Amino acid sequence: MAKNTEKKLPVMLSDCTDPYQPLEKHYKITRKCVETLVKHGFPLLIVTKSDLVTRDIELFHETPTVVSLTITTLNNKKARFMEPYAPPPQKRINALREFASRGIATTVRIDPIIIGVNDNPEEWEKLVETVAEAGAKQITISTLKPVRGFFKKLEAKNPKLCKKLVHAYMDGEKIAGYQYLNAEKRRKIVESFRQIVLEHGLEFASCREGFPRLNTTLCDGTSYIRKGKNSLIEDYVH
Repeated sequence: MAKNTEKKLPVMLSDCTDPYQPLEKHYKITRKCVETLVKHGFPLLIVTKSDLVTRDIELFHETPTVVSLTITTLNNKKARFMEPYAPPPQKRINALREFASRGIATTVRIDPIIIGVNDNPEEWEKLVETVAEAGAKQITISTLKPVRGFFKKLEAKNPKLCKKLVHAYMDGEKIAGYQYLNAEKRRKIVESFRQIVLEHGLEFASCREGFPRLNTTLCDGTSYIRKGKNSLIEDYVH
């Protein structure tokens, strides 16, 4: 590893796929990567839907680390629909609680929020209450942003939901290859969720929604381990 490699900003595992998929339990590829990064003093941002992440907690204690757990719903049926290969929500809540009790900064991603599935404010209230009690420092939300071919696949699995979503996104906008809800719908979701999160004493952020002034911190959760984080947050939020 080059001696002049910048170690100020965290290394994210992972932005493109879950680093703690079931095969990781056997092959330990992510663990080997973490061991190398820890050895060279890099701070870490771990983003996952799996409770397997608790296996490496002793490594996370060796370098500044934030664990960001995705928990889209507490409803097992909805979770199986949205995340058929991920562990049940309760296992992720248990993992969150373990990290918090062991002094590892932990955030929760509620991503994606899907109209007609997990967009009920009463469910949001219960989810936020649960993760706050478990020890999360922050909640980051993101609405569903379909890519090309999404609706065709969804129609084959759930025609009723597909029809509802097609209607919801008809007046939206396309940004960087993604279909967004229109700005008014997105803002309503972000503002409503933000109010619930702040009432429970947590930091709040939304990712790629276009309303950075509603954020109280960085959306990726790394404010807890960045050097010079106060100036970074001030620049990002304002």
